Amino acid sequence: MATLTAPAKPAAAKPATARPVPRWANRLAHAVPFMVLPSGVWRILLVAGVPLLAGDEPMHWWEYFYIPTLSLVTEGLGLLTLGLVRPWGERVPRWVPWLRGRTIPRPVAVVPAVLGGIGVLVFCWWALGGHGPGFHGSAWQLGILYACYAPLLLWGPAVLVLTAAYWVRRRPS
Repeated sequence: MATLTAPAKPAAAKPATARPVPRWANRLAHAVPFMVLPSGVWRILLVAGVPLLAGDEPMHWWEYFYIPTLSLVTEGLGLLTLGLVRPWGERVPRWVPWLRGRTIPRPVAVVPAVLGGIGVLVFCWWALGGHGPGFHGSAWQLGILYACYAPLLLWGPAVLVLTAAYWVRRRPS
């Protein structure tokens, strides 16, 4: 006896970019939020008062707001890098009023990405040169700090490389 089954539903079409994104660019863009994450976690644990991370100096009242906000903003910017490889970085999503479905001009994405990538590079060079805010703690604490901030050094170059790939991929044919 034959059994009746419901017809198979077609797979939902995955929205695609205008031109294919190279696999390496897609992987690099998805790695960027993980480059930013360790420093954000370190900052939040610092505010939480984890003894292994706390420095010798007491925190000011405003740092309890500023430091977690900085962590959330940097992670948000890291996630925004995905726009260089996703369809929403080329065309405004349909849920955005008044702009829905419009093509995003290349400079609108490229200029902020280049400025952001250069800004991160300059900040990292400035901080590594000893000009950043001092952290006074034990050698272990300093080692944890460096281990958490080392991946952040890759963020600026990654954004610049992804921006160049975006520019080339989106150029008119």
